[in-house]
Amino acid sequence: MKYRFGIDIDGTVTSPTSLIPHINEQFNSQLTLDDIKEYDLTAALPHLTQGEFYSWFRDSEPRIYAASPVSEHAKQILNNWKDQYELYYISARGDNVRDITLNWFEEHAIAYDHIELIGSHKKIETAKRHNVDLFFEDKHDNAVEIAEELDIPVILFDTPYNREAVPSNVVRVYDWLEAEQWVKSEFSLQETLNRK
Repeated sequence: MKYRFGIDIDGTVTSPTSLIPHINEQFNSQLTLDDIKEYDLTAALPHLTQGEFYSWFRDSEPRIYAASPVSEHAKQILNNWKDQYELYYISARGDNVRDITLNWFEEHAIAYDHIELIGSHKKIETAKRHNVDLFFEDKHDNAVEIAEELDIPVILFDTPYNREAVPSNVVRVYDWLEAEQWVKSEFSLQETLNRK
């Protein structure tokens, strides 16, 4: 039986900087990833209301997602895992961008077994329904909630907006190579033990 991985898309498979060029262009700002200290991007744009920002974001979502670059090493590692693990992408994106999301995966030739766009950051129920054994995330509170509620390890990709403390089963990594090393050491050992 294969282990099943739950994988967030934005800021995890796509680069955490994906939104920044679009924000800078639209709002005439010069933000870098280091300026984003909170998941709520409006905290870095004090002259904007949340309403103004999210209205722009909703209109721009398809274009932003279509142009999102892949995180460094993500494609190679995910494609290497495709025969060994089940890859279930669980994203807060809404169903309105389903075609764009599927096209993006096809265009970048990134392996997947299932893609679910739930339209909410509340991923616990979906992860539970799909029996994921490990989750990959960039949003701090999601990582903590999934780890605690489902009692599974969560790989948290480090960014300036998620640096709060984490419980022991949330593993902070700095890139996909580190995530791969962790999976190799933890899940290969489990597979060996399961075969005995």
